Amino acid sequence: MISREEHERYYMTKRHRETIEEVIVVEGIHDKQAIDCAVIADCILTQGSTLSEETLKMIARAQKTRGVIVFTDPDYVGERLRKIIDQRIPGCKHAFLTQKKATKDGDIGIENATPEAICEALANIRSSSKEYQEIPWKFMLASGLAGGDDSKERRLAVAEQLQIGYANAKQFWNRLNALRIPEDEVIQALIRANLIEEINND
Repeated sequence: MISREEHERYYMTKRHRETIEEVIVVEGIHDKQAIDCAVIADCILTQGSTLSEETLKMIARAQKTRGVIVFTDPDYVGERLRKIIDQRIPGCKHAFLTQKKATKDGDIGIENATPEAICEALANIRSSSKEYQEIPWKFMLASGLAGGDDSKERRLAVAEQLQIGYANAKQFWNRLNALRIPEDEVIQALIRANLIEEINND
């Protein structure tokens, strides 16, 4: 959770906070407070690990009128909520934090992130609404993102480069496709992470 000093510092510099047009979906009130420290935005709270029909309808209305950014915690529950929203309400945007940036004293949550980390995540939002050719599973295997002894470390590095959050192999594959991330972009992320060498055709 962000300290009182950080809250006060960012509330006092409100004029410097960016205004977000879309409605941001977070899990709890402390997450909303962290968002308020970083940007000026309206939030919808999922209020726990389940999503009521009323909340889903509220998110659907927001998506239709203003657009929605899903910004759930980088853990199992947050991933589950994100998947439910994406399946029920197509076209939502997604913001991600790494577990490292969202963890404090063993607790994982958006509430623990600094305003700078939240702003960075919101500057790198992803959309699942573009035309797209899906990444095949064989690409995951060939690139070492699945099926290898170091696949977890490779996914962590690529997730950091793409700003999409860590997941296990199957979830990571599904996320790449859900967010319409092309193979070329994943390859460039692998290169930037020094996991493969850039091919020079000259």
